[in-house]
Amino acid sequence: MATQKPQRSPAEVEDIILRKIFLVSLIDSVDSDSRVVYLELTAAEILSEGKQLLLSRDLMERVLIDRLSNHFPNAEPPFQYLIGCYQRAFDEGKKIASMKDKNLRSEMELVAIQSRKLAASYCRIHLGNPDMFPDWDTNNISNNPNSNAKKPSPLLPLIYSEFGSIIDGFGGSTSGSGITSPPGFLEEFFKESDFDSLDPILKQLYEDLRESVMRVSALGNFQQPLRALLYLVSFPVGAKSLVSHNWWIPKGLYLNGRVMEMTSILGPFFHVSALPDHSLFKSQPEVGQQCFSEASNRRPADLLSSFTTIKTVMNNLYEGLSEILLSLLKNTETRENVLEYLAEVINRNSSRAHMQVDPLSCASSSMFVNLSAVMLRLCQPFLDANLTKRDKIVAKYVFDSSRLDLRGLTALHASSEEVSEYVNERNPGTPDGFIQPGDGVSRLLKSQEATGSGSKSNAPSLQTGSTKFTFICECFFMTARVLNLGLLKAFSDFKHLVQDISRCEDSLSTLKVMQQQAPSRQLELDIARLEYEIELYSQEKLCYEAQILRDGTFIELALSFYRLMVVWLVGLVGGFKMPLPPTCPMEFACMPEHFVEDAMELLIFASRIPKALDGVLLDDFMNFIIMFMASPHYIRNPYLRAKMVEVLNCWMPRRSGSSATTTLFEGHQLSFGYLVPNLLKLYVDIEFTGSHTQFYDKFNIRHNIAELLEYLWQVPSHRNAWRQIAKEEEKGVYLNFLNFLINDSIYLLDESLNKILELKELEAEMSNTVEWERRPVQERQERTRLFHSQENIIRIDMKLANEDVSMLAFTSEQITAPFLLPEMVERVASMLNYFLLQLVGPQKNSLILKDPEKYEFRPKQLLKQIVNIYVHLTRGDKDNVFPAAISKDGRSYNDQLFSAAAGFLAKIGEDGKIIQEFVELGAKAKAAASEAMDTEAALGEIPDEFLDPIQYTLMKDPVILPSSRITVDRPVILRHLLSDNTDPFNRSHLSPDMLIPNTELKVRIEEFVRAQENRNLGEGLRLQNPKGIIQNPTGDMTLID
Repeated sequence: MATQKPQRSPAEVEDIILRKIFLVSLIDSVDSDSRVVYLELTAAEILSEGKQLLLSRDLMERVLIDRLSNHFPNAEPPFQYLIGCYQRAFDEGKKIASMKDKNLRSEMELVAIQSRKLAASYCRIHLGNPDMFPDWDTNNISNNPNSNAKKPSPLLPLIYSEFGSIIDGFGGSTSGSGITSPPGFLEEFFKESDFDSLDPILKQLYEDLRESVMRVSALGNFQQPLRALLYLVSFPVGAKSLVSHNWWIPKGLYLNGRVMEMTSILGPFFHVSALPDHSLFKSQPEVGQQCFSEASNRRPADLLSSFTTIKTVMNNLYEGLSEILLSLLKNTETRENVLEYLAEVINRNSSRAHMQVDPLSCASSSMFVNLSAVMLRLCQPFLDANLTKRDKIVAKYVFDSSRLDLRGLTALHASSEEVSEYVNERNPGTPDGFIQPGDGVSRLLKSQEATGSGSKSNAPSLQTGSTKFTFICECFFMTARVLNLGLLKAFSDFKHLVQDISRCEDSLSTLKVMQQQAPSRQLELDIARLEYEIELYSQEKLCYEAQILRDGTFIELALSFYRLMVVWLVGLVGGFKMPLPPTCPMEFACMPEHFVEDAMELLIFASRIPKALDGVLLDDFMNFIIMFMASPHYIRNPYLRAKMVEVLNCWMPRRSGSSATTTLFEGHQLSFGYLVPNLLKLYVDIEFTGSHTQFYDKFNIRHNIAELLEYLWQVPSHRNAWRQIAKEEEKGVYLNFLNFLINDSIYLLDESLNKILELKELEAEMSNTVEWERRPVQERQERTRLFHSQENIIRIDMKLANEDVSMLAFTSEQITAPFLLPEMVERVASMLNYFLLQLVGPQKNSLILKDPEKYEFRPKQLLKQIVNIYVHLTRGDKDNVFPAAISKDGRSYNDQLFSAAAGFLAKIGEDGKIIQEFVELGAKAKAAASEAMDTEAALGEIPDEFLDPIQYTLMKDPVILPSSRITVDRPVILRHLLSDNTDPFNRSHLSPDMLIPNTELKVRIEEFVRAQENRNLGEGLRLQNPKGIIQNPTGDMTLID
């Protein structure tokens, strides 16, 4: 029978387990594991105490200190050793679980647990005080000058190992250094300790994480550090340590937006991006070069793959950063610090709203676009379809918030003085309306200032205002500011980038033409430079497209946010109803203008992205636009109201390609009653914007309005509304609209035709090859550039002129009364006569172009439209005033033009009935001209006091101007007031209702006319008889032969 193994005592089992865990021995013997060390001193002490040389729980810490404090050959460095201890304790724990003896198993489980706790505890001690247990590794003891440089925390690879391998933007794996964290170690490390012990360790980790993503692009490895950061803040102690770090909100005299981005803990994480940045801060790998170099030569599938990769990794970043901020916001101890950080980032970067951004003082677009995406995710809980939590947003935040400075922003209607006055009224007794901190707060602030204690992040949460704002309210206004400085600024940058590419391509095209005509080395260099610039610009453009324009979720969230914005703003004026209250509420008037402008810019951009508006609720936006686009007493800036028209222009069904937008125009109740009237009002308002570029700006804005009106004319409900306003506002808004439409038509067509003549001269110069080649190269270059510039101007002006004439043609078919008013009819007739003269007059041959369609010049179509307007007005001319108005035009009228035009129309196949009516009108005008000449001759010399001082024509309805006291003819001054509401003699304000009838002068004029008529009648009777008549004394009359 085999002898049984002697049963080991619990003390012996414990000794074996502890020796395996800590790799130590109290007996000097040769061990198969070279890592095991003999603790001679500890063994001697134990023997001197009369105890057995067996390891126990009571000796664990003593043994561990001896092992860590002394240098042993082949021994592992302290941190690596302690991690190994924890792992071995975990492994022994699994073995212990299979012990059959319950009592022994229970005892040994406690040994394994205590060993793990001890290993984790000494890891904290070692990392917090590295000099306590020095690393005896000879490789680390050298004379290397960099040996004192701060090394990354050895804890970092263990944290990375928790997430396995990460696929970076290139598709490569980044699994760390191969070190893995023992199961449960990190949780025990961070949970089972006090803040003071862990704080220095955590602060080191945060600095290491920040450093690891510094200047890393979307294609680099940022995901491991991001997950590590999220992991650390999931522990309350980690969250507290992060927001108390000196670099949570950096301090310093030279702190600005860029410094915040580069030095704060979160800044470099927010800088990770595909977007381009200043060369000093460029990230690697370079996304544009890596994904989009020579994009025109790449397969569409390759580009699509790059777009998808960038979108995916950026969404991973957004989600990670959102989770980090959300984790900190849910913690009541750290929420205030997060809001302070966000406010500091916003306030330090307020100059990002400027046209030109200084990259050295402002954070990058990368940071603010990423922050935009993160803030939108934080807003998601209150962006539900019904916007049920919008009552949590209060307008007083704009005035009372001690965190964000919103009062200095341009307001929707109120001036800065009006805003200050309103705030002072709301908060009497405080300088400039600022709400002052309470006495307790003041004392605390003074105390901190006196002692110089702590950073802002260590201070208790202070609400310096009397109102405590909800998180929803704070988040809403912060998101609005971030989007303005981030996403919307990126849209603006993208638009300028596209314009730069277009300009470069135009210049390149011109240079290539010049190079063909006269090759030179300089031109060759200029062409190469431009091609390189276009390549760089194209890469940047595709980076913007990849990160922003192709991210449907990003755009959708932004649209949801701005839907909340417009609904909330409308709530300030009483909700969606028309007409608006006559007085604009001050709360609405004081809201930052960019709240509305950003909403409109986003809608314009989204409308140009295929399918971006699918599923988006647009009705609230439509209501908002209809309500405010023609309301200057609510939104002062005419360019902002014009931007609303641009949105509607993008939504026209033929342009948007979406059926969803059709219902906004053809099935939207508010639009039926107010859309056309408000467009006509805005058409008038935009004449005077107050800008130094107002004359040229109005053409682009009216172009958008004209396109919309042309579309709406085809919709019966809108056409009816149009006819109604033309009737109701015949002498008001509609007459002003008609006047400006005619003014623009004349100016644009005149400019276009004159430029055509100039262009033909340039063309003749260039076609004379011999003479052209003799000119200096520089002169030829300048003339070629001028030629292309003239081409563009003609194309644009002619397109706008065509739109205006077209609108006159289709509206005059059904609305004629306003055209025939005394103050308008002569203006209309002069315009039509001028157009007719240009198209069929003596200079018509000089306007012949090789390719007229290239310049949008369609003389046949233009002539048809002009003639149609003549005919439409004749049909509505019940009082027969139109022929006389035509004939009065001394500048362009010629009766032969009518017969010439009729002959031309017959050749191009115009409707015979139209031609006949036009010829008849010409005959009437000729008769009226003859009659007018007879009348003028009959009146003889007219006294100056009866003549209008502006037109020098006989007045029919004289009126006195109240300011200058000068008398003028009513139709003449009314025509002047359509374009200029001032007295033409002293520029003082003047309106039609201020005119004073000069009744006495009118009576005298009428008497003069009658007297002249009677005199001429008597003379006419005498002239009827060729013989003289002699009065004889008897009164009989006899003929004299």
